[in-house]
Amino acid sequence: MDAVTVIDTEARRFAAVLADTPPAARCPTCPEWNADDLLWHLTEVHLFWGAILATGATTDAAVEQIEAAKPARPADTAGLLELRASATAALLAQLSALPDDEPRWTWWDADQTVGFTRRMQTHEATMHRVDAELTAGLPISPIATNVATAGVSHCIDVMWGWLPDWATHTAAAVVALEATDTDWRRLLEVGRWTGTGPESGNSFDEPIGRPAASDAEPTATVRGTAQDLDLWAWTRGGEVELTGDDTALAAMNALVANGHE
Repeated sequence: MDAVTVIDTEARRFAAVLADTPPAARCPTCPEWNADDLLWHLTEVHLFWGAILATGATTDAAVEQIEAAKPARPADTAGLLELRASATAALLAQLSALPDDEPRWTWWDADQTVGFTRRMQTHEATMHRVDAELTAGLPISPIATNVATAGVSHCIDVMWGWLPDWATHTAAAVVALEATDTDWRRLLEVGRWTGTGPESGNSFDEPIGRPAASDAEPTATVRGTAQDLDLWAWTRGGEVELTGDDTALAAMNALVANGHE
């Protein structure tokens, strides 16, 4: 998968759709945003990660400086479109120049490299392109099978698995995710994590999903095309078939419903 090409293509489609969408149109998959808010969001994302890569940031202090230097939001759609184009170009220039193993700050403690940003931004651009099409009332255009299966794997390996070091993780079941249009299959251990934040004092009880052992026995299955699985995993729709044990399905549904932007 050529991530630079995917990000470029998806970001261009995203911008082209929103250029012809009323700025106040609501985004059904991110209901707190209108079309211009969605356009600003991906622009901010590309500004931020482009600066992380360009400056060599590896510390929280460096990231705070990047956040403080962020340009103001343009006042209209035309200004947003112009800034989005330059932000994406700067991000892609860095991704084209840097190897995956080059150290850079990320929000995922387990992987502080350019490679993480490359993978994350592939799926972020893809899903926000979907958001743009849904906001405009357009059909969702295709997601390449390899991009889609990588997107579901990213949910399994990263997006669903965050666990604070002060929390307790309890597994409930194993679920198999299977693409019906390819031989892709992954096993996911679903459950919950609980604990009390040492700084806030707040109590948490949240769903969690992590890669299951290859010899684990699933008690439920989620099946769909690669694209449908990807849309479903990222809470952008998708027609999937869920079968199996009620406990496993309830845990799986809770995990997906928890969502991510």
